[in-house]
Amino acid sequence: MSQPSKPTTGGFDKTPGWLDWTASPSQPRFQLPAGSVDAHCHVFGPGDQFPYAAERKYTPCDASKAQLYALRDHLGFARNIVVQATCHGADNRAMVDALRSSGGRARGVATVKRSVSDAELQDLHAAGVRGVRFNFVRRLVDFTPKDELLEIASRIAPLGWHVVIYFEAVDLPELWDFFTALPTTVVVDHMGRPDVSLPVDGPQFALFERFMREYPNVWSKVTCPERLSVSGPKALPGEQAAGLAPYRDVIPFARRLVEQFPDRVLWGTDWPHPNLKDHMPDDGQLVDFIPHIAVTAEAQHQLLVSNPMRLYWPEAL
Repeated sequence: MSQPSKPTTGGFDKTPGWLDWTASPSQPRFQLPAGSVDAHCHVFGPGDQFPYAAERKYTPCDASKAQLYALRDHLGFARNIVVQATCHGADNRAMVDALRSSGGRARGVATVKRSVSDAELQDLHAAGVRGVRFNFVRRLVDFTPKDELLEIASRIAPLGWHVVIYFEAVDLPELWDFFTALPTTVVVDHMGRPDVSLPVDGPQFALFERFMREYPNVWSKVTCPERLSVSGPKALPGEQAAGLAPYRDVIPFARRLVEQFPDRVLWGTDWPHPNLKDHMPDDGQLVDFIPHIAVTAEAQHQLLVSNPMRLYWPEAL
């Protein structure tokens, strides 16, 4: 299978210290179920074709649709969910171009402003968009008034779209009332970014579990161990031989959600892994993380095939 070619910059100067994605990921040992969906990934540019937004908080390396789909084939996925990257703001052209070039094998999550017209929403829907993303991570985006976001959510609800929310665990109490007022399915990025140095049975993660338990419209992506882990990407001496996983401190959190809410969890690579500071993950190794959090064939199929198909391709079921 082909692998993605090396990163380029599209003529833009990358943010200092920017870590480029791995150009030669390993071949996963874990064989994905047929029809698996990478339910969280991005495209960046290329900048000379789809310039980055003037208001962006970072400038990445390019990560094109061709490189994304080469990775899809290398890892063994059948489909992708392409999530609008914050470096492109509300200019969804790069993401939409990736959807239209996918042969029906990709769906998307857009970023839109209150000024978006009904015709523009219909065009996004025709291209394959099925959700909008609201980002509450302050270092990545500027604050958008909640009344504007609620208006957007009300407008996309008749299309059958959902809202993706990205926030950090410490902010959940403040955002609770807003999230629970959303009139759509709500998909949480990366388990709400829990502090995995705290106990999985502690009050912080218990609040997130309560959020999912009390609101059956809430789903979670059990993604990004490379963002959340303190223990890091390498198993300690002797652990690899024992079959222990890297990012082992994230496993209890993700497995807890897979086991408690098997019909409301998704998984994705997060390629090309924007804004990582310490290391760039091997995407093959990330795939090999999956059986540590979804430990049965049934759970793996639900996580990787049944759930994303139900959310993004219900007409195919």
